[in-house]
Amino acid sequence: MELRSLGATGLRVTPIGLGLAALGRPGYITLDREKDLGNDRSVSALERRSHEVLSAAYDGGIRYFDAARSYGFAERFLASWLRERALPPKAVTVGSKWGYTYVGDWQVDARVHEVKDHSLAALRRQIEESRALLGEYLDLYQIHSATLESGVLDDHAVLAELNILRASGLKIGISVSGPRQADVIRRALAVTIDGVNPFQSVQATWNLLEPSAGPALAEAHDAGWGVIIKEALGNGRLADRDQEAIAAALANPWVDIVLSGAVTGDQLRSNDRALDRQLSRDELAKLANVAEPAERYWQERSALPWT
Repeated sequence: MELRSLGATGLRVTPIGLGLAALGRPGYITLDREKDLGNDRSVSALERRSHEVLSAAYDGGIRYFDAARSYGFAERFLASWLRERALPPKAVTVGSKWGYTYVGDWQVDARVHEVKDHSLAALRRQIEESRALLGEYLDLYQIHSATLESGVLDDHAVLAELNILRASGLKIGISVSGPRQADVIRRALAVTIDGVNPFQSVQATWNLLEPSAGPALAEAHDAGWGVIIKEALGNGRLADRDQEAIAAALANPWVDIVLSGAVTGDQLRSNDRALDRQLSRDELAKLANVAEPAERYWQERSALPWT
């Protein structure tokens, strides 16, 4: 798999990366988890599963891996796999996120799975937690699902702290979610703190059903930001056409990475084969017809059960 630059960050990545949202915790909103994972959701079982999929990804050429503090034990599983494989830090590029805390107590039916906190205290606590696990492997640290409502893009103290982290050599990014993704991206592009915009990348949902962030992502790309696409399969709604859906995301000239959310080696290898799909203009135009209004898409996503 080819190596490419993540925008102007200098980080080397592959066009497909592996996201660990569905591997690091027993419950998530991806469809068909019962079939894919079975009944054994113990910590040891999911760590083994994570290692299997991480190895399938690495052996298939993937070199970007994406975690978050709120993805259960995703950072821990990734760290143990990196040690087991004895990979040097420069062999892979690792991103993680801060801003949500996992509180599900390893229960699929937990009443609350994660708690949002974009405060300075949360940033300082979670960067130390991430570094304790990932150490020098950690390359990119992203605000997790920033919104206009949370006020994080107007928080001088948080933005100044992100600038300090950036000056230390860590790349700083932002992830977005919800029907106003484009607004958040454009607001982030306009941020300046002490004359510097701390952000160097953006991670957003873009898929055949929900492509509304596309123009704003193109603007981010033009500004030199790296662009990472998550949920290209719509949390499983597009799983039966995974290669087509991932190929459509990769066809956007402003995309650097499309994340696979695979939880089995077979799923991962099927996702990888999207690289062999070259969609024509006519095919892409036809696929564009399946798009839904953004508000409806996000309402349906918010109703998905944790399973």
